[in-house]
Amino acid sequence: MIGRLRGTLVDKQPPWLMVDVAGVGYELEASMTTLVALPGLGEEVSLHTHLTVRDDAHLLYGFAREQERALFRALIKVNGVGPKLALAILSGMDEDAFIRCVMDDDVKSLTRLPGVGKKTAERLIVEMRDRFPHWEGEGVTLPGEGQSAAPAAREDPLAEAEAALVSLGYKPAEAARMLGGLEEEGSTEAIIKAALARRMAS
Repeated sequence: MIGRLRGTLVDKQPPWLMVDVAGVGYELEASMTTLVALPGLGEEVSLHTHLTVRDDAHLLYGFAREQERALFRALIKVNGVGPKLALAILSGMDEDAFIRCVMDDDVKSLTRLPGVGKKTAERLIVEMRDRFPHWEGEGVTLPGEGQSAAPAAREDPLAEAEAALVSLGYKPAEAARMLGGLEEEGSTEAIIKAALARRMAS
C-alpha cells in the first residue's frame, strides 16, 4: 500500500496531478480542496495517499491532510459511494462542513453536491453519524487556508475549470452556469473554488 508521497509537483490539471518521486512520476486524482492547497509547479509537495486496485487499473488518490483521507476512506465504505463520488463530496465541502451536515441531518446541503440525491444524502447521514465523535475538537479547517499558491499559468483556466467540474459529476450546462462571471478569478483552482462556493450557497 502506498500511504504517502513526497516529491516535486510536475503537473496539475484538475482533478489530476503528477508528483515526481526520485524520477518516477506518480499520477494522482485529488479533490478540489486538496488541489487549491497545492503550491506551484516545480515545488515540493507531500501528500497522503490511498491506493485502489481494480482489475483494469491501479488508481492513486492524493490528499493534503490526513483528516481528508480519513473521511474519503469512510465515505467509500458507504453503500453506493465510490471514489469518484467521495472526491466530489470532498470537493464541494471540507471535512468540517460535511460533519456539520451529517450531525444536523442537513439533507438539503448534501443534495447540492453532484451525484448526491436525497436517498444517498439520507444514507450518508445514517451511516456516517457514528463515525465522527473522535474528530470533534480537532479544529478541522480547509487545507491551505492562509497559504499562497502559485499555480502555473494556463492557456484557458476557465475551460480547464469547466472540464474539472464535469469530471466531478456536474452536467456541462450546470458547470457552465456555475462558472458564469468568474473569468477574473485567475487560476483554474481559484475559479473552481469560487464556482463550488457559489453552488453550495445557492
